Amino acid sequence: MRKELRFGFALMAIILISVIVFMPWGHLTNGHLGLLMLALIVVAIMMGFPTAFTLMGMGMIFAWLAYRSVNPDLAVQQTLDLMVQRAYGVMTNDVLISIPLFVFMGYIVERANLIEKLFKSIHLAMARIPGSLAVATLVTCAIFATATGIIGAVVTLMGLLALPPMLRAGYDVRVSAGVITAGGTLGILIPPSVLLIVYGATAGVSVVQLYAGAFFPGIMLASLYVGYVIVLAKWKPRLAPPLPMEERVVPLPEANKSIAQTISHKALPGLLRALKGRRNVNVPTGKILRQLIIVLLPGVFWLGCMGVIYKSVTAPPEVMETAGLVEMGTVMAPSAPSQEETGAPGVEEPVAEGVQEPPGAEPTSPTQADSVQEPPGAEPTPAQPAGKSPPGVTESHAEAGANAGPQSAPMSFWIGLGVVSLFLVWYYWRFTFERLEVFKMLLSSFFPLAVLILAVLGSIVFGLATPTEAAAVGALGGFVLAALYKRLNLDVVKESVFLTAKTSAMVCWLFVGSSIFSAAFALLGGQEIIEHWVLSLNMTPTQFMLLAQFIIFILGWPLEWTEIIVIFMPIFIPLLAHFNIDPLFFGLLVALNLQTAFLSPPVAMAAFYLKGVAPPHVSLNQIFAGMMPFMAIQVLAIFLLYWFPQIGLWLPSILYK
Repeated sequence: MRKELRFGFALMAIILISVIVFMPWGHLTNGHLGLLMLALIVVAIMMGFPTAFTLMGMGMIFAWLAYRSVNPDLAVQQTLDLMVQRAYGVMTNDVLISIPLFVFMGYIVERANLIEKLFKSIHLAMARIPGSLAVATLVTCAIFATATGIIGAVVTLMGLLALPPMLRAGYDVRVSAGVITAGGTLGILIPPSVLLIVYGATAGVSVVQLYAGAFFPGIMLASLYVGYVIVLAKWKPRLAPPLPMEERVVPLPEANKSIAQTISHKALPGLLRALKGRRNVNVPTGKILRQLIIVLLPGVFWLGCMGVIYKSVTAPPEVMETAGLVEMGTVMAPSAPSQEETGAPGVEEPVAEGVQEPPGAEPTSPTQADSVQEPPGAEPTPAQPAGKSPPGVTESHAEAGANAGPQSAPMSFWIGLGVVSLFLVWYYWRFTFERLEVFKMLLSSFFPLAVLILAVLGSIVFGLATPTEAAAVGALGGFVLAALYKRLNLDVVKESVFLTAKTSAMVCWLFVGSSIFSAAFALLGGQEIIEHWVLSLNMTPTQFMLLAQFIIFILGWPLEWTEIIVIFMPIFIPLLAHFNIDPLFFGLLVALNLQTAFLSPPVAMAAFYLKGVAPPHVSLNQIFAGMMPFMAIQVLAIFLLYWFPQIGLWLPSILYK
């Protein structure tokens, strides 16, 4: 029997034996039935039963038991009503509309086969970095995960594209497998992530804020992966040897090769000097100009960015129009007459419309009613001429805002400009015709995806569109990309639509099953028992956070992230208010933690995705062994996020004050 099967059966045996031993079978209460339901659902899922329908079936059976304990005659009717109400409530959730759109965007981009060109261009761009193939694999996975968010597709495609070159280059099998599986799972953390949508809908947290919060933790985790690979390749080169020089060679077009051999191998001076009459070495001027424009694009982009920054930092301060504003505490209403005028000591006239003068008071003239009277003994204040500044504000202050010109740029801007300029000089000094070809490959593979990602995530994070609207834009962008790369045909569209419908139906039925299951669990009082047990431990918020994350980490071994989110999050989330824990921050920790659900045996779906496309000599145990260091990095990332919560909370706090 295989090790993973032995592990699974042993875990199920432990759960069942614990239930049999500790359950008070003589006097079962509804709360005990709730705990029994929770244990049975874990065992049933581990045995391979469909998660969504197991949740629904188990929930309806135990909901019927809960209703039967109160009124046996209405138990069936109430159970059916519960099922209908929960299903309708889930299907009317607007947040879930974005799931099929994001999934469709991912599948259509995947079918456009952009990942092959992307991997090749990034690989050539990073050829000088230690472990360049592994680093290029991780960067490609991170970019493609951002564009798709479909873990199985990314792991499978990278297994086909990156694993054979790494094995041919002499990379260790375990390192190669770990890089592909770890990089492929970044899609469940980096937005647009379906996991974050599911968590947001379950916990009632804004998906927009979750996307903004998960951005930097995702970059942090990917950077930790890359740093580990570079250190490992530098420390033990035999595990990730450098590429031979012949594989770093980039073939040049004849025109560029002619300029490089005749004038200069550096792109910018070579193209500029080639424009001088006969020195163009029989290359058409139009072709030279086109190449020159491509060479100058990075410089133009950087200068444009610095120009926008300069305009923003030197813009004159906005002057708030204060005309017509009244100082706080000043009431524009008729003042009460003085004691000498009224003859009634200590009586003040109420400031209210339509209230009569006190008895014995003389009527107030209209002129007096329209102005605020000075207190007795005060010097009369001259009337303020029209167009003058209000009292307390000098004329120079009043005119300062209107006449203010552009501010001077701060020293930090000029320092930044100098650094960028030096970088551009260094960049163009080393920009050869070979690097020009790599840059053109990036222009045709990386930058279209980058524009799509920025359009989708930028519109969400900056509040220009809801997740659903941004997902629709992303789906349209995927169509456009597939058409531009001439990969859009009826078969691609049919396959993408079919896979989208399949995935979306699975997620939506999971929500229905989870909703019914949670309702039955609450009816039986299982939630109250767990809350009472947790609160009786008198834990601090830190201890509760450690306990919750440890439980989720352990659950990631036998269960997938979908089951953990829809079954166990409704148990943890009501406890967060007691410990003053932000559900947004808790969700970011859970998203980082659930990376382990794809890398931890015996389920470890990423390992099975890779095994399906790996060469026969790559065993499942080697893949599992390769994933272990990356699981340790995930645990380190969880602690870093907990110790420095602003990694995840800074961007939402800045954008959504």
